[in-house]
Amino acid sequence: MSSNEPVIHYNAAHFTTSASKLSQCPPDEGAEVAFAGRSNAGKSSAINALTQQTQLARVSKTPGRTQLINFFDLNIEGLRLVDLPGYGYAKVPVALKQHWQKHLDAYLQHRECLRGVVLVMDIRHPMKEFDQMMVDWCASTGVPLHVLLTKADKLKRGPAQSTLLQLRKALTQVLGDRVSVQTFSALKKTGVDQLRQRLDSWFLPPTEDDADATEA
Repeated sequence: MSSNEPVIHYNAAHFTTSASKLSQCPPDEGAEVAFAGRSNAGKSSAINALTQQTQLARVSKTPGRTQLINFFDLNIEGLRLVDLPGYGYAKVPVALKQHWQKHLDAYLQHRECLRGVVLVMDIRHPMKEFDQMMVDWCASTGVPLHVLLTKADKLKRGPAQSTLLQLRKALTQVLGDRVSVQTFSALKKTGVDQLRQRLDSWFLPPTEDDADATEA
């Protein structure tokens, strides 16, 4: 990376707005990456580890507290992280769950500036119903997917690597080169650099000048 290229400082992320439906989202311009996951998968902890902030995304002992689409601006104008509503264990009325699903689907289907989705899964319980729904959505829309296997510190290295390799193989058969998978631990801060590199590749894709320089 040359000295004049932009550098994303994820620790500069700051909350800007929340939306309960697509029409309340910020203008559909620039570029954003959305974090999705079941309510107990460790999504908020992953966002906080990425940004080196303890309370940017709320971490609650009551899963499912994230009931809105939350937007966080980065240090480069037009770049955003998006925290999508947690899904799964929340003890909320069925009507509210249906509301979340309807507007989550609308966001995923129609948000033109969406560059990729980070799907957060507990490494001990991967590929639940919601996870499969997100994989299917990415397969149908062509949006790149990065799977974050969180709480890797809860498993020994052997079982963790086995889960990683099995899931990578299965998802590659569905999504090809549009999917990547990694292990992650917010507690141990392992995998944070790898996550940042993936986000950088979505936010700051190589330009033609970069390609020419590489070929030269």
